Amino acid sequence: MSAVASSAAAPATASWGELLRGRNGLLAVALTGGVALHAVNVHIVTTVLPSVVQDIGGLDWYAWNTTLFVVASIVGAAVSVRLLAALGPRGACLAALAVFALGSAACASATAMPWMLAGRSVQGLGGGMLAALSYALIRVVFAPPLWPRAVALVSGMWGVATLCGPAVGGLFAQAGHWRWAFWTLLPVSALQALLVAVQLRSAGAAQPDRPAIAVRQIALLAASVLAVAAGSLSPQLAWQAAGVVAGLALGAAAIALDRRASVRLLPRGATALASPLGAVYGCVALLLVGTTTEIYVPYFLQTLHGYTPLAAGYLTAAMAAGWSVGSLLSSGRAGAGAARLLRAGPVLCTASLLALAVAIPLGEGLAADVRMLLCGLALAGVGAGVGIGWPHLLTRVLRLAPAGEGGTASAAITTVQLYGMAIGAAVAGLVANAAGLSAPGGVAGAQSAAAWLFASFALAPALAALLARRASRA
Repeated sequence: MSAVASSAAAPATASWGELLRGRNGLLAVALTGGVALHAVNVHIVTTVLPSVVQDIGGLDWYAWNTTLFVVASIVGAAVSVRLLAALGPRGACLAALAVFALGSAACASATAMPWMLAGRSVQGLGGGMLAALSYALIRVVFAPPLWPRAVALVSGMWGVATLCGPAVGGLFAQAGHWRWAFWTLLPVSALQALLVAVQLRSAGAAQPDRPAIAVRQIALLAASVLAVAAGSLSPQLAWQAAGVVAGLALGAAAIALDRRASVRLLPRGATALASPLGAVYGCVALLLVGTTTEIYVPYFLQTLHGYTPLAAGYLTAAMAAGWSVGSLLSSGRAGAGAARLLRAGPVLCTASLLALAVAIPLGEGLAADVRMLLCGLALAGVGAGVGIGWPHLLTRVLRLAPAGEGGTASAAITTVQLYGMAIGAAVAGLVANAAGLSAPGGVAGAQSAAAWLFASFALAPALAALLARRASRA
């Protein structure tokens, strides 16, 4: 009997014990390890990036480290469907880990910002594959009652990253050896590859039918992000506006093309915000846009308030910690309780970003301990605003997927998530540079950039709050 058929008499949500016992527990560890590695890397880079630009330069390209990483991740997520069919679960995960390790080695050996950006692109390709495969394999290896818990566990790996990533990045950055923060990812990748090779050997096989890749839609999405990011490099407002307009136009073209394409990037109904599935995907994208403000937090804290790399990294990680804790605590809710969490999350995220717009740029008006507490609570609030509804958003995607499009819907979770992050990072670079991050720069430029960045990005979760009402009824 299939997992879907057997779920008819199963409870709406299974217990943690059912997920973590026996064979299910071993599979859960194999699936979540790749996401943990990807998440630790994100926190390492966020923490060491101020030290990187001090060493090899490239402050104007600061946000591009995230932009290119996420654009490449979009490609990796889209390719993961074909990779899974061609190599099976074990082969696909091992290939993704190999690409990620190659990118990490390139970052560790970078002597100039272009080299670093190339390494980050390769890292992103492997990371996108790992993230998409983790969500896609939930449907393959677990019964539907286990999906909310499995989604929460995958999301919870970002909490693990808050313990490891800032420590690794901060300690190496403070010691003046930021490169070793990247080198440490290689043995961890090797250990994860060994775990995957053992635990996923019987989780499925390659499929004779290889799904085609939506190359044109992916190219348009990548061009959309890069157009916005390119506009941010110009000091002229007209060129910055042109970059945003071109980026939005290319994104709209990708959606229009996907609606009529024979090879789709998104499942049917995902591009219409009026549909339940479209509302869910819209919430995912907008919430992720709001969280991309995280990339500048360590720079603001070090420049404005004299935090060490380690302290700035751990305070920034409060956002991921809030996401993980919120996701894990809310995963057992169902029905009306889950719907309330979906509606409340974006509101909390909006309020927290507005609080950061006040707390971070404020000079001597706050005591250092009070500022640290406020910033930590606000950052955790941004993450919790996403996390408390995250398992229920993603579970709705899996259950609303049209017949025969479950794999596409699973991969599209990561595609939409990463596109939101990529657009967010590109616009963040535009807003920060336009607000004075590099000119005039220094304390005055950082204060202006922080206020504008957090206040303007609060609009994204505010819009998500409107869509969440429709998504909560799905």
